Amino acid sequence: MCMIQKAGPGDLPEILRLQYLAFQDVAAMFPGKAIQPLTQTLEELRGEYDKGAVLKMTAGGALIGSVRAWEQDGTVFIGKLIVHPGHRRRGHGARLLAAVEQCFPGRRYELFTSTKNPENIRLYEKLGYRIFARRAVDSDLEFVFMEKTGEGAGMPAGQAQDPRPLG
Repeated sequence: MCMIQKAGPGDLPEILRLQYLAFQDVAAMFPGKAIQPLTQTLEELRGEYDKGAVLKMTAGGALIGSVRAWEQDGTVFIGKLIVHPGHRRRGHGARLLAAVEQCFPGRRYELFTSTKNPENIRLYEKLGYRIFARRAVDSDLEFVFMEKTGEGAGMPAGQAQDPRPLG
């Protein structure tokens, strides 16, 4: 059984190790580029921890996923949604995303991903996110920025939001 809870400061080194593992497939799409999730330091992760929420997902006591978010000017920025490669395609990413949204109920949520990651884009669209902007970094790398707003925030598209908080 999987559990999602807020991470503590002592969890951050393990979350960073999982992040390095989880982003190997993304790094393979961009040979020779230093992508930020693989160059992030523990000190930088601590800074993200201090300004927002970092959640962890465990199964049998082992860390298998994480996500982080912070709020600025009414928008919740969600980043580094990660799931251990051996635990993917089981709904864990969707559960982590819903859990971090519930840390900031009723807000506008924003995230971004590479256009070379169509599976991520499909997942986010299934969960109610819509592309609102694109930004080309260079000829190999383009990001799509996605948002979720309105009464369906926190739930997959087409579902009504239950106003009761998670217990």
